[in-house]
Formats: sequence, C-alpha cells, structure tokens
Amino acid sequence: MALRELSSLEKYLGLKKPNKYSTQGDKKVPVLQNNNGPPLLGLATIACHLAKEAKRPELLGDTAESRAVVQQWLEYRVTKLDSCTKEDIKFILKDLNLYLQDKVYLAGNRFTVADTLMYYGIHPLIVDLAIQEKEQYVNVTRWFDHIQHYPGVRHHLPPVVVLKNRIYTSRHH
Repeated sequence: MALRELSSLEKYLGLKKPNKYSTQGDKKVPVLQNNNGPPLLGLATIACHLAKEAKRPELLGDTAESRAVVQQWLEYRVTKLDSCTKEDIKFILKDLNLYLQDKVYLAGNRFTVADTLMYYGIHPLIVDLAIQEKEQYVNVTRWFDHIQHYPGVRHHLPPVVVLKNRIYTSRHH
C-alpha cells in the first residue's frame, strides 16, 4: 500500500522520473533506493524527501510550528494509523474528529503532505463505514471529502461518498 501512496505522491508533486522503491521487513516499510546516497527508509522520511525534491517546501509547513505539526501527523500516520486494530478505529476517528473541529487542514489553514498521507491511510477506514457512522465524525468526513477532491491527490483510490444531504432536521416545528 505504501508504495502506491508514494507513487501517487510523486504524481501529485509532478516528479517526472519515478523513483525505485522496495520494502523491508514484516511490516513492509518502504525503502527509496537513492542514487545520491544511502537508501531512505520509512513513509514519512521518503514523503518529506519527495516534497523537497519537487521544490515544494510549503507542503512540509511554512513556519516552525506548522513543520512540527506536519511531522506530528506523519508520525501519527505511521505509529497509530498504520498499526490500528478494529477496536482502535473509533478512538482514532473520535480524536481526529475533535482535532479537526476548527481546522480545514491538519496543519491549520494550509494543505500539506500530512493531509495527503493521512488521507491515504484513513481511506480504507472511511470506505468501511456506513453513512450513519460517517455522520458521527462530521469533521473527519468534511476534511476527508475536501482532501479527496483536492486536485491531483486521489490517484490510486476510488472516490468515497461521505455524507448524505439532509433535507429535513430531526426537530419538529
């Protein structure tokens, strides 16, 4: 999965020459075979390298604080999301829903590589949710829908219907 995500990230970034990737270990950690030095290991490390290679440093954050937040979400993706169990999913979605309550993107008001990789990682979870479950996580589904429609992001993933339109409220007048 991570290799397809990195390939999609390359396309989004407009990198012309595809990189050579392999995986390592039981968890299939991605490895970038770097011509200019030692191989790079890990999804977050490679994603940051690709953003720099594409001369898109703004995708890593434009202030020290936003760069730290981007790194935080990349780490969250690898340490929490990628290894979550079925029991963890509701806690992850609940935490993310609360976090996104007053944010457009994970690092505030700017799209970053954290949004891309968290979108790729959370996609299989959102696909498996019923409409009623998606409505419980309105901030996550709003963010998810926004990211899936962000130009160039959703290369290898199918679109997901996240919310039904509500015509009537549950209150009677």
